[in-house]
Amino acid sequence: MDVNKIVVNNRKAYHDYEILEEYEAGLVLKGAEVKSLRESKASIQDSFCKIQNGEIFIYNMHIAPYEHSGSFKYPSKRPRKLLLHKKEINRLLGRTTQRGLTIIPLKVYFNKKGLAKISIGLAKKRKTQDKKEYLKRKDLDRQLRQEI
Repeated sequence: MDVNKIVVNNRKAYHDYEILEEYEAGLVLKGAEVKSLRESKASIQDSFCKIQNGEIFIYNMHIAPYEHSGSFKYPSKRPRKLLLHKKEINRLLGRTTQRGLTIIPLKVYFNKKGLAKISIGLAKKRKTQDKKEYLKRKDLDRQLRQEI
């Protein structure tokens, strides 16, 4: 088994947000959702995380129904619980109460033990001006690497 096999990556998150902190969380899945996730039939494009009653959940994460699961299918966009330590949840709760900070998923992967994990980030929304500067800086870095 590959070490940290990435299933889904949220490329748009790095463009639209400035990631301040990253956390690794476990993902609570039911039944055939794991098999569907192993086939990379998932999307975290428009998903976000929210803290409710001391627990953290991910919303709008789409996992397609597994084709060979039989008659019972789970809703594809149901809220899913994330597993984090209490200290991390409290830290995230404190930081998200500040203006402009949100929790977004960055990537979903399987670790070397075969467990489904999700990387979430505490992020601040970039303004259009900041996005342009970020892209310019990225292009300059790329050009410098090519010259060297």
